[in-house]
Amino acid sequence: MKESWYIFCKGNTLLYILKIISIVKPSVAWSNGKLLSRKSTRRAARAEVIVAPKKRTSSHNVPELSKQGIPHTDLHVREIVKRQSTDKSAMFDVCQKPQFHPMFLEEAYERCRNICAEYAKTFYLGTLLMTEERQKAIWAIYVWCRRTDELVDGPNAAYMSSAVLDRWEERLHDIFNGRPYDMLDAALTDTIFKFPLDIKPFGDMIEGMRMDTKNFRYANFQELYLYCYYVAGTVGLMSVPVMGIAPESPVSAQSIYNSALYLGIGNQLTNILRDVGEDSLRGRVYLPQDELAQFGLCDRDIFSRKVSDGWREFMKQQITRARFYFNQAEEGASQLDKASRWPVWSSLLLYRKILDAIEENDYDNLTKRAYVGRTKKLLMLPLAYSRAQSATHLGLSGTKFLGF
Repeated sequence: MKESWYIFCKGNTLLYILKIISIVKPSVAWSNGKLLSRKSTRRAARAEVIVAPKKRTSSHNVPELSKQGIPHTDLHVREIVKRQSTDKSAMFDVCQKPQFHPMFLEEAYERCRNICAEYAKTFYLGTLLMTEERQKAIWAIYVWCRRTDELVDGPNAAYMSSAVLDRWEERLHDIFNGRPYDMLDAALTDTIFKFPLDIKPFGDMIEGMRMDTKNFRYANFQELYLYCYYVAGTVGLMSVPVMGIAPESPVSAQSIYNSALYLGIGNQLTNILRDVGEDSLRGRVYLPQDELAQFGLCDRDIFSRKVSDGWREFMKQQITRARFYFNQAEEGASQLDKASRWPVWSSLLLYRKILDAIEENDYDNLTKRAYVGRTKKLLMLPLAYSRAQSATHLGLSGTKFLGF
């Protein structure tokens, strides 16, 4: 699948990328450059309005919300890291590896590339600095995650059932056992036999889809964190073996995986804050119920779509927590293989801009959707590129140097 435009002259890379962006038509779905995170279009569901007792919240007595999520030991992240740090040749029997015709694989990866380029433009452009093998692998992972999400949020979501997810999980096991169902599955099968990918993060994402068909409320942040891990944190865990860790990195693999997971958490929390108004129209509230009550708020306040002082204070705390997870993600982004950092830094900076946009809208995410315009995205890409290239020398003090 080598094409002349994959070959870059290092000094002209940014100019080339900007030229591509200028000719690509904007996309409505998955256009905010997000790394395989949950979309805002969620399945319609009727839910009873939960009413909390009203109480006044002044700016001088604002509750500080916990940032503590689910312990990663409970999510078995250490076991995932251990398995994904194993030599891939030790994970599979040579006889298991399927033999695909080279032209078949070339077309499979080309389809994955086209899907990624159409629905995740900013992220896709960031992948163009990666090696060709890593590009293909990331595109294949993206497509599988997107198809998984489409089961619940896509045009056929009305036909969604537990049996559909059970069958999708069976297909996942077939992919890992070298028996892909279709061409797009084959791209992921080929990727699995090239990189040490563990099946658990993929299975956990399917579990997140199950949660989305049953849970319309989250009692506390720990419940919401678990959901965010399933639907977005898992993407980080899938991506690290492909993106690679810089050989000179002084940081442990476990810390880098934790950072990748935190980036997914931050992205999903940002998606939730951006889409509060849209989700409420579908009877869904992806905000901790106990924290709403702390600020004298309840579902009825959300459904009324009125931005009060209490809502603004509540949103300030939610945004602070999302930024906390982005800060936690920075160290891992700085320790990835140098050629793989650009899409990660692009995601970090883009999602921070979404939080900025919520603030610029005076915290009105009930009637307005925070949006990062095309010009801001263009200006962000060179900045992300610069930080990705300089990250090697930042070490553990990098976050302070970058001014966050």
